[in-house]
Parts: sequence; structure tokens; C-alpha cells
Amino acid sequence: MVRIGIVGIGFMGRIHFLASQRLTGAKVTAICSRDAAKRAGDWHNTRGNFGPEPGQVDLTGVKAYAEVSELLADPEIDLIDICTVTDQHTPLALAALKAGKHVLVEKAIALSPEDADAMVAAAKSAGKLLMVAHVLPFFPEFKYAADVIANGKYGKVVAAHFKRVIAKPDWSSDIGDAAKTGGPAVDLHIHDTHFIGLVCGVPKHVFSAGTVESGAVSYLTTSYLYGPGGPAVTCSSGAVSMPGRPFVHGYEIYLEKATLLFDSGGVPLTLLTADGKSEHPALPGGGDALSAFTDELQTAVGGVASGREPALLSGQLARDALVLCHREIESVKTGKPVAIS
Repeated sequence: MVRIGIVGIGFMGRIHFLASQRLTGAKVTAICSRDAAKRAGDWHNTRGNFGPEPGQVDLTGVKAYAEVSELLADPEIDLIDICTVTDQHTPLALAALKAGKHVLVEKAIALSPEDADAMVAAAKSAGKLLMVAHVLPFFPEFKYAADVIANGKYGKVVAAHFKRVIAKPDWSSDIGDAAKTGGPAVDLHIHDTHFIGLVCGVPKHVFSAGTVESGAVSYLTTSYLYGPGGPAVTCSSGAVSMPGRPFVHGYEIYLEKATLLFDSGGVPLTLLTADGKSEHPALPGGGDALSAFTDELQTAVGGVASGREPALLSGQLARDALVLCHREIESVKTGKPVAIS
């Protein structure tokens, strides 16, 4: 049995806790929050942009710590699940690894590539797993696309366009604070750079155009430059929509022998094949967003049980995704292509 301790009971901490109720071979045995009400199970103040309505949570059998040091000193916890705001990820992960715990940390891995490098190095030194919770590859439409690209049934990726656009979030002061999250070009867009790195690889250069608000890039469109023979990949992402459409994401992926289409705003997953046929592949999950988080956590639990880092939760892949975001921000602000080193 893998015993999990969650640090940070906000929106994402609540989602992880709810998703953990469906795990096999693991359970949450402890939480950590500075808020006494949350430690008592009053989670009404954990609203987000999806999921069940927040309320009272039964914490029977779950230890509740006020201090991280107490949680890390608990010998009955195997995996620390960090669900705090991004600016706290690095010190918490480093402390957990030093305490001999495996770590799962919510995206983004860190605010800076340097901090991400320190986390990856600390995990190697400690002989523990550093896993980063990028949930997008566990959503059925994106998992299907990644599997199709990996198995090569329809050939290589020739071109692709991804998008992820939200209204400015009003459900959390922290999420709107660029100093704590990196702003939309990191906190939101890193979903895209992670998935692009997963299915297309890391490009040689990026060239981005976008908008800047209060010093943070709020929206951008990027061309990922792989060089001759590489795929033509672009992405548009940011917090610019009016509240009438709070969230939309999707893709158009052009393979040598097929096209994949998906738009959460109205286009179901569609496979177009060279023979002119069109189909909507059957997907698991039934539209329940928690299922993707359960699959993500189950993968982390499998990593702890086996002692091997799951590829989809790779710290290095998450670090590379963060670097892409920072290079794109630099490109927006300079108006020039930027190399990925």
C-alpha cells in the first residue's frame, strides 16, 4: 500500500484528494494545510474551474498536519503530493526528497528552469522519484492522440496546431498572480508545451507573438521550429476570452495517413483517414474529469511501487516544457526567434 500525504488543500489539492478515492493499492493517509478549518474537513473555500461543488470532506482516518515538517517526519508516508501554488514547489520538493520521500508535484514543476534543474538533480542524488503531475496526457482525447502518434499506424506528424484559451480566472487570487504562477504563458500554456514535447519532441527554436499585461505574457501564438524535415507545429494559448466561454482546448494533428481533430468547444474527437472515412473513436471516462486525475495518480503510485519513473510524469520532460515556456516569453518580448538550448 502506497501511503500519500497531500500538501496544500486548495482547488487542486481537493481534486487530487477526490481522485485518490478511486485508487488501487494506495490511499491518502495525511494532509497538510495551515488553515485549521481545512484540517477539520471544511473545504468550501476550494472552488476551481471544474469538478464537484466543494463542501465538507470526511477526513476520518486521515492525519491533518499544520506544518510541512511534521508531515515529512511521518514515517508512514511514502509519497508527498505537492498541490500548492507554483512558487512553493521547489522548496517543498527539495525538503521532501531530503526527507527520503518520493514526490509528485503539480505542474508547473517550478517557476524557473534553474529551480527545475535543482529538483531533478536532488531526486537523482536522493535516489527517489520526482514526478510532475501534467494531467493532459491522461485526458482521453489527448491520450488517444499520443497513442496514435507513438504507434505509427498513420505515419509521422507532418503538422499540428494546438490551442488552449481561458477567460481570466476569478476564482483564485493566487492563480492570477504572475509572481506566484508565472502567468498564463507558464501556468496555462505549459500544458501545451509538455504535450508538444511528448508527441513531437523539443524544437530547435521558437518564434512567438503575444500580448503582455503587467509584465506577464497573457496570450501568445508560437511556431515551434524543428528545422528541415521536421513537423510544422503551432500553438495559441492564453487568458483572453470573455467569461461566456471560460475554457476551450483542442488540436488539429496532421499525420501522413490521417488527421485528428478535437475541440472541447464543439468538435468531438474525430479521425479522418486516407480512404475518405470519418469516425469518432470511442473513449473511456464518460466525460468525468476526475478519471484523468485518478489515472495520473495511479501512474504515480505504480512508479513508487516499481521504483521506476513513469514516462508521462518525467521530471525532465516537465523541465523541458518549462524551458519552452520561458523561451516563448522571451520571443514575445524581443520579437525574435529564440534558440532552445
